[in-house]
Amino acid sequence: MTLPEHVERVDVTVDEPPARTSALRLTLASPLYRGATIAVFLSALGFSAAAPQIALFLVDDLHASLTAAGLFYLTNLTAPLAGYLVGRRSDRTGRRLGLFRICAVAGFLGWLAIAYSTQLWMPYVVSAVIGGFGGAATSQLFAAVHDEQQAHPDAGNDGVVAVVRMALTGGWVIGPVAGSFLAAQTSLRTMLVATAICTLAQVVPLGTLRTGAGAPPAGDAAGPAGRSPGLRAMLPLLTFTTMYVLVYTGEPIKYAYLPIYMHDRLHLAAGLSGAVIGIQPLVEIVLMPLAVLIARRTGMMRLMVLGAGFGVAANICFAVTGTAAGLFAGQILMGAVWGIFAALGVIVAQRLLPTAVATASAIFLSCTALASALGGAAGGIGAAVIGLPHVFAIPAAFGLLAVVGLTLMTRSPETNDRETAYLPRTVPKQ
Repeated sequence: MTLPEHVERVDVTVDEPPARTSALRLTLASPLYRGATIAVFLSALGFSAAAPQIALFLVDDLHASLTAAGLFYLTNLTAPLAGYLVGRRSDRTGRRLGLFRICAVAGFLGWLAIAYSTQLWMPYVVSAVIGGFGGAATSQLFAAVHDEQQAHPDAGNDGVVAVVRMALTGGWVIGPVAGSFLAAQTSLRTMLVATAICTLAQVVPLGTLRTGAGAPPAGDAAGPAGRSPGLRAMLPLLTFTTMYVLVYTGEPIKYAYLPIYMHDRLHLAAGLSGAVIGIQPLVEIVLMPLAVLIARRTGMMRLMVLGAGFGVAANICFAVTGTAAGLFAGQILMGAVWGIFAALGVIVAQRLLPTAVATASAIFLSCTALASALGGAAGGIGAAVIGLPHVFAIPAAFGLLAVVGLTLMTRSPETNDRETAYLPRTVPKQ
């Protein structure tokens, strides 16, 4: 059709929707994404190898009492403070990978010092003072990945975070088995040295890679660029982290008392008990990519409400079923919980504090230490007062509070605005 001569021809440029590239392809194509994936796997491999063995090391090698060995885990309470300090420094300078390397070296020295400790007080001091800074390395990687994704938007970026997070989970699947085997074949001190080596080795996949300084978006509602966010700006993140802590408190209770319940009360065979424990991380890894796909349709916060609900149902299964089938059902539900929270949690945390993503990552990733302490204390008191298996009603109640809190967050305009503010924007073709 020919336009009349008196009508001007107007050219309209329409933004094309960003092409969706597979998360795995994006991860393999980027030196940062690829290196971060390998690095977090090595970090998780080392830490998870030592975590179940450290109490045995304190008792057997340093002659600690069982009570003193249990108190060692309280040294992790310094991790949120260390993570916050590192994250705040990272957000001020934008030098994510430089701080990552410093934290990795600190973690290496800390584990090495614990391995060669000769006095009981030494591991406690080292873990409280140095351990938290070593653990902050992972949060710096997630902050660096976020900066790269802001510089190179892609519809598959959320999937990249899920791939990196899957590597972290994979390390936790393999680490405890590898640590037990190495300790049995050599010694507990040798196993701790191996943990130190894994902690240092996480810097190798990234080599001398450097990234640009990550600058927060100017003029964002969370606060002016270049300044530390105030309490009001951090309130959505702190609320979300509190809900995550409530969900996570069931994990230390489960790992402390579910094996005892299966052995002493249900008299399950060792192989069957191991299968019950082992099915959760397998379900988690399978569901993590699926969680990202579903979240694109439903929204992340809404999906996390469902995840917290799965946690309530899982703990009810532990508390009332009294059969192996019921425990399997509970563990499968718990795998769904962590398939959702592990894949999406750090993404939501960063979007709730977009001007300080390193601080957000550090606070979110280090709060598991606080949750472990809360869960351990609640589980110990609950086991003494109401016994097994009714102790699992406690994390079910915590989870129900998280369901209510997350539901209220989904109805908050401020939370919804921040969750969607940094999603790739598309303009449909006209």
